[in-house]
Amino acid sequence: MVYLYQSILTPLKSSVEHETDECCGFLFGAEIGENRIISMIMKAENDALDRRRTFRISPKNYLAAENFATWNNLQLIGIYHSHPNSPAVPSELDRIAAQPYFSYVILSVMNKKVEAIRSWHLNSQFQLEEEPLFVLNINKDVYGYRNHPNPAA
Repeated sequence: MVYLYQSILTPLKSSVEHETDECCGFLFGAEIGENRIISMIMKAENDALDRRRTFRISPKNYLAAENFATWNNLQLIGIYHSHPNSPAVPSELDRIAAQPYFSYVILSVMNKKVEAIRSWHLNSQFQLEEEPLFVLNINKDVYGYRNHPNPAA
């Protein structure tokens, strides 16, 4: 499962809503067991030749994201990108470019407004399979493995 902090949701939507081309970026956070918790995003430049229909992140930007994760004690969990005027469903180009470890968050943008956010991962048959995505309704970082309203618990 993928969890996204509520405080990340607004900048994530803002990074794609007013663009006519596909936008993309990196997802950072922590992996705890089978769960991925996204606590930070970083917008990336779309290097594709046809930015209206696809995205491409340069190797230089990937390396910068990996270094950022290392320097900030985070994990590079995945990639986000927008689908302007299209559903939040991966294309065949998305599937071909997918890496097995990453989560791929796709934002459907209709009339400059995010209509849907879905997450996908590459399964053992090399198909993109949807994974549950939940928003954590807290606006601050959670330290450690516990998220309990009583600090003495």
